[in-house]
Amino acid sequence: MTQFLHTMIRVTDPDATVAFFNLLGLEETRRFSSEQGRFTLIYLAAPGQDCEVELTWNWPAQDGSAETYTGGRNFGHLAFGVENIYATCQTLADAGVVINRPPRDGHMAFVKTPDGISIELLQKGTHLAPAEPWASMPNTGSW
Repeated sequence: MTQFLHTMIRVTDPDATVAFFNLLGLEETRRFSSEQGRFTLIYLAAPGQDCEVELTWNWPAQDGSAETYTGGRNFGHLAFGVENIYATCQTLADAGVVINRPPRDGHMAFVKTPDGISIELLQKGTHLAPAEPWASMPNTGSW
């Protein structure tokens, strides 16, 4: 039997990315750093769940230069079920996160991590009734 373990994304600012996922309710489960390999792995999961998101931070080179990542949308997206999509989007917006695809339908929204990885938010259970300001909010950027 195959078991889904984790999804890995490369990040440039681990603190900002951990803070972003904390807003979604994920918590750090473990962390591993390799001096020789010059990287840090940070694992996060929703409470009570085994499936994790692995953040890989490749440390800056000895000369201080850092690798840049483009095309976060090429990755696709991570999807999370949330208890109240409107409350979740409001929490993210209050923290300065752009709601790229608002939950106009009471069911689905898209946001991005600090590194441009698309995150799909899906309302658990029955869709919520359309509500403002979300129902009339336009898309922003790509998602």
